[in-house]
Amino acid sequence: MPNDITGDPRRAFQFLDLNDRGEKPRETGVTEIRGPYYSVMGPNYLDDVLSTMGHYVDNLKFAGGSFSLMPEAEVQALLDTAHEHDVRVSTGGFMEYVLTQGDDAVHQYVDECARLGFDIIEISAGFITLPTDDWVRLIELVQEAGLKAKPEVGVQHGAGGGATTTEELEQIGQKDPSQAINRAKRFLEAGAYQIMMESEGITENVPEMRTEIPAQFIDELGLENLMFEAADPHVFPWYVQNYGPEVNLFVDHSQIVQLECLRSGIWGPHDLFGRVQTFKDEGSNG
Repeated sequence: MPNDITGDPRRAFQFLDLNDRGEKPRETGVTEIRGPYYSVMGPNYLDDVLSTMGHYVDNLKFAGGSFSLMPEAEVQALLDTAHEHDVRVSTGGFMEYVLTQGDDAVHQYVDECARLGFDIIEISAGFITLPTDDWVRLIELVQEAGLKAKPEVGVQHGAGGGATTTEELEQIGQKDPSQAINRAKRFLEAGAYQIMMESEGITENVPEMRTEIPAQFIDELGLENLMFEAADPHVFPWYVQNYGPEVNLFVDHSQIVQLECLRSGIWGPHDLFGRVQTFKDEGSNG
């Protein structure tokens, strides 16, 4: 039977047993939600999301560099609202665009993220080629600014925006997963906070899901060190079904309730309903 403590003392219907989600900051079962991109999000909207489901949200991630289009006061208000709910804020994978602007722009970008109060800088290079040693230098630069570095790795060349068709990506081709795994090991050795796994070529824009690839990454790097991009509606249930409620997932903010119903074991499709369980042996002395 699921544990009867979710970690949130404010929860309604506390007589109902739910899987224990623990307290933030969590190291596993981390949920990152997408902020402004597919829909506009201001501080009032975000406050509605986090006032109701904030206990289950660990990170808020901007996408597509959307913060660079917004008034600074509104960006700051979003950051402040997230922090009021104990939610860390990530830049999303905008670094590869900043890299095209030159080294000075990269330093200014990191400094500006620190000044505004971002917590995480994601480092992606889906559309550009970047030597591994340069990635490591970026990780060190971010950490020197007092922020968490979160590199993104994947197996699909030309991935990163979700706007490329399956046919186009098939023509571009994929990388050997072992190459991405070895690179991710270097990043973790350099102190990266977590590795973001790009979904394209694995669960997105593929004729069939490449389920063997997440298994390889988890076996080599550990479940706790990985976050999987899983915003497609059929993908995050698959991860929970195969790796349990403690898998780290990135979803759209519109999906947080559905994902948390799965993690907590209270609802789901027919193949998951009542089957997502946890066991915390609190009576054990071991």
